[in-house]
Amino acid sequence: MCGRYALSANPEDIKTHFQLLRQARFKPSYNIAPAQKILNIVELEDGSRKSVNLFWGLVPSWAKDRKISSHLINARMETIREKPSFRSAFKQRRCLVPATGFYEWKKQDGGKQAFYIHREDNKLFSFAALWEQWQHDTETLYSCTIITTAATELMRPIHNRMPVIISPEHYHEWLNKTASPDDAYMLLSKPSYSEMNARPVSDWVNNPTHDDERCII
Repeated sequence: MCGRYALSANPEDIKTHFQLLRQARFKPSYNIAPAQKILNIVELEDGSRKSVNLFWGLVPSWAKDRKISSHLINARMETIREKPSFRSAFKQRRCLVPATGFYEWKKQDGGKQAFYIHREDNKLFSFAALWEQWQHDTETLYSCTIITTAATELMRPIHNRMPVIISPEHYHEWLNKTASPDDAYMLLSKPSYSEMNARPVSDWVNNPTHDDERCII
């Protein structure tokens, strides 16, 4: 799964990397957790890209209330086209979640060891994600979920799942609303972990209220 990540890039880096027309509005963080507003990138009808802040924890349009969000912070790639919670969003509402790293915990004797997974050059990358609009009475909520898949050789010793990373050359194919769902699904199988590194970090990151550089050392 993916339940904690970091985005320590500055707004200008985000704008350049995603070719945005305007700078993104967000607060850099070393410890982003579910139930927060997180930065997402979407593509508009004219092909331009826009940054938006969405609630992390998907609430499907048909949900009776938003409590379901805590169970939908991730969407499994293997069932994304069939599950009612995700299939409509997969066809029409794909997005990207910018990151500079993410955390996973390895079970071991005496507890769990946190690992920080990041690019070897520490630059930006993006998770494949979906977004949804939920409306109830006068309340409107825009939410998102991060897609996961089976672990690669790098991640397998740590955890059996990992977030799907979309390479920059495939951003448009993923975000394009008119793209074939089958073509979009193929992007989820492309290897994107060849330049990633995983290293153990201190238990400082275990507390989601801790948000500074000590999370990654």
